[in-house]
Amino acid sequence: MNYRIIDRESYYRKGVFHHFSEDCKCSTSMTARIDVTDLAECSQKTNTKFYINFLYILSKVMNSREDYRMGYLWQTEELICYDVIHPIQYVFHEDTETFTLVYTEYCEDYAVFYANALQDVETAKKTREYGLDMENHPNWFDASCIPWLSYDSLHIELPDGYLFFAPIVNWGKYRRENGRLLMPVTVRLNHAIADGYLVANVYRLLQQEIQSFVQQEA
Repeated sequence: MNYRIIDRESYYRKGVFHHFSEDCKCSTSMTARIDVTDLAECSQKTNTKFYINFLYILSKVMNSREDYRMGYLWQTEELICYDVIHPIQYVFHEDTETFTLVYTEYCEDYAVFYANALQDVETAKKTREYGLDMENHPNWFDASCIPWLSYDSLHIELPDGYLFFAPIVNWGKYRRENGRLLMPVTVRLNHAIADGYLVANVYRLLQQEIQSFVQQEA
């Protein structure tokens, strides 16, 4: 785990950071549908799992800008930027209707990431423990699928006063609309380090990376 300390005086969001970390501590989130038609078809043709393919694309997007890799060390009150952030998957256990966290390391090499993500899931299926371990996984972000519903909105409440900067991304079941497969995606970021533009930018980057992924795997 490597990171660099951000100089708050020269930080390009200095004023915004101060306001939303001191005066008005809050998050900003959006839900929008993205077109996953080509990704679903590519996954079927290559006999790979759509879920892990999207997780890889999402992880690549969240590592593409420093704004999405920010962190806060409350012990020293330092604003930091991680070199890399990793996705937390979730495994649902039908018998207990509970989840187990899956800490998967991001790797830009798709084949390596795919194999590791699959193995991590299989390992998590063997336990029924929740498995939360934030102390040893500070640079992990929440990436959770809600496959039972193609929802229209989702909001995650976090306690006021707690500067939690890791992204929280959820996505639901895709559905066919006008001949295309559209999937709801919810992105939550702390307002101190991100605004509406940066949240909306995630969707633009997701569409770009989906097309790039499909072209490479074709």
